[in-house]
Amino acid sequence: MSGGLDSTTVLAIAVKSGYECYSMSFDYGQRHRSELLKAEAIAVDFGVVAHKVFPIDLSAFGGSALTDNDIDVPEQQVEGIPVTYVPARNTVFLSLALAWSEVLGAADIFIGVNAVDYSGYPDCRPEYIAAFEKMANLATRSAVEGCSVTIHTPLIAMTKAQILKKGTDLGVDYARTVSCYQADEEGRACGKCDSCRLRKQGFLDAGLIDVTLYR
Repeated sequence: MSGGLDSTTVLAIAVKSGYECYSMSFDYGQRHRSELLKAEAIAVDFGVVAHKVFPIDLSAFGGSALTDNDIDVPEQQVEGIPVTYVPARNTVFLSLALAWSEVLGAADIFIGVNAVDYSGYPDCRPEYIAAFEKMANLATRSAVEGCSVTIHTPLIAMTKAQILKKGTDLGVDYARTVSCYQADEEGRACGKCDSCRLRKQGFLDAGLIDVTLYR
C-alpha cells in the first residue's frame, strides 16, 4: 500500500473478492511521508485485519530521485527508464510481503504494478512478476510443504482510465489517495511529475472529475 491510486484500487479489488486482507507499506526513505499516512487511513477505510509499516532505508543507497535529495524529480517526460526508478524496489517489497505471507499462512499476495500507463520500470512487467512467483515457490518452506503462493496483479494490463473506472465502481475515494512523487506534507500534488501526468490523463480519459488535491 503506497497510498496511491493503483494500490488502493488493488485493495478494493481484493476486499470485494472476499479476501481477508493484511496490508503493508514501506518507510523506505522516500521524499515524502504523506503517502504513509494516506495508506494507513485507506487501510482503516477498507477494514483490513492488520496494517504494518516496514522501515527499510533505501536512501542509504540513493540512486533514485525518490530517495536521493541531490537528484531532482523530472517535471518533463523523459526517454527510457526515468531517475524516479528505485533500484530493486519491488523485489525488496515483494520479498518482505512473501516473508509476512509465510508467517500468516497466506497463499495470495496482491501488488498494484501496471505495465500499460506507467513510467517504464522493469519491475512492473508481467515477466518479472512470473519470475518472482517462481522464485517464491522455490524459496519458502510453506511452498515446499504444499502451500504455494500466487502473486496477483489485477491492474497489470489496464490503462489508468480503466483502473479509475474500476475503483470508482468499487467505491474508492481517490481524493484520499496521493500519487505525486514530490507531494508536500499535506499530500498535495505538484501536478508536473510523471506520476501526476499519468494520473491526470487517466481522469481525463475516464471522463471523471480529477479529485486530486494540488498545491
